[in-house]
Amino acid sequence: METHSESFSNFLQYEKRFSAHTVTAYRADLLQWTRFLSENLERLTSVSEVRHSHLRSYIVFLMKKEAITPRSVHRKLSCLKTYFKWLEKQGFISENPTTKLVAPKVGKRLPVVLTEPQTEKLFRMLDLGTGYPAKRDQLILEILYETGMRRGELAALKRTDIDLKRLEIKIFGKGGKERLVPFGKSLLSTIEAYLLERRQAFPNLLESTLLLTDKGEPIYDKLIYLVVKKNLSLVTNQDKRSPHVLRHSFATHLSNHGADLTAIKDLMGHASLSATQIYVHNDIEKLKKSYQQAHPKSKSTEDSTDKL
Repeated sequence: METHSESFSNFLQYEKRFSAHTVTAYRADLLQWTRFLSENLERLTSVSEVRHSHLRSYIVFLMKKEAITPRSVHRKLSCLKTYFKWLEKQGFISENPTTKLVAPKVGKRLPVVLTEPQTEKLFRMLDLGTGYPAKRDQLILEILYETGMRRGELAALKRTDIDLKRLEIKIFGKGGKERLVPFGKSLLSTIEAYLLERRQAFPNLLESTLLLTDKGEPIYDKLIYLVVKKNLSLVTNQDKRSPHVLRHSFATHLSNHGADLTAIKDLMGHASLSATQIYVHNDIEKLKKSYQQAHPKSKSTEDSTDKL
C-alpha cells in the first residue's frame, strides 16, 4: 500500500521545519502504523480506504502493549493526525479519518529539573580542562541553562545569530519561528573564550555553525546530549539527564523568582501559555511557608487567641 511516507517526511523537514529528532520519531511511528495495517488489515489496498474504526483498532492494539505508555500513544496519534491532514491537503484522500479521533487522556507531569543548589554546584565544580573541546562543552552547558533553548536549536545556532554587543541570541525554533533571547555578562565571557579557542583550533575554517565537533565539523544532537548527561551526573542521580532538563530548569527558576508567565513563554518559544504553565509550581517548603504566614489555624493557640 502506497503511504507517500517519503514525501510526508520531506514536508515535516522542509515545510514544517521540524527537528531531525522529531522527523525521525514520526517516521518510526508511521512505519509502525503501516506495519499494523499490513499485518491486521490486509484487505486495505489504498490509504484512502482507512477509516476511523481502523484507527480505533490501532489504539486498542497500542494500549495492550505493556511497554507503551498513554503518553507514547498520544504522540503516535499526533503523528497520524498530522499525516492524514497532510494527505487530505495533497488530495490523496477525500475524507480525514482522524477528525473525530480521541486520544487517551494523559496525566500532567511536572518537568524534571535541577534544584537551584544543584545548578550552582554544577557550574561551581565545572572543570572541563583546557583546549577546544573543554571550552565547547562549557558553552553547551551554560548556554542551555542561561537561554532555555532546545538541543536542536543549539545545534543549528550560527555565530551570526549572537549579538555580543546587545547581549542577544536569535533562535530559530519549531516551525522556523524566530525569537530573541537576552543573556548576561557571565555567558558573554564564556562565548568570547570559546570563540578565541575555536579560532586557534581551526584558523582556516569558514564554517558558520557556532558549535563544532573535535574535527571542526558542525555539531550534532547526540554529542550535545552526551556532554550534558555526563556533566549532570556530577550533581544528580535522577534518571533523566538530558539537555531538556536544563531547559526545564531555566524556566522553573525564572518562575520561582517571579518572572512573568508571558515572558517565560516568549523566552521558551512556546506557541501558547498552556505549554508554559507546567513551570508554575511551588515546592512543598514554599507552600508550608505561605500556609504558616497566612492561615489563622497555623499559628499557636497563644498567638491566635484574643486576650481578655
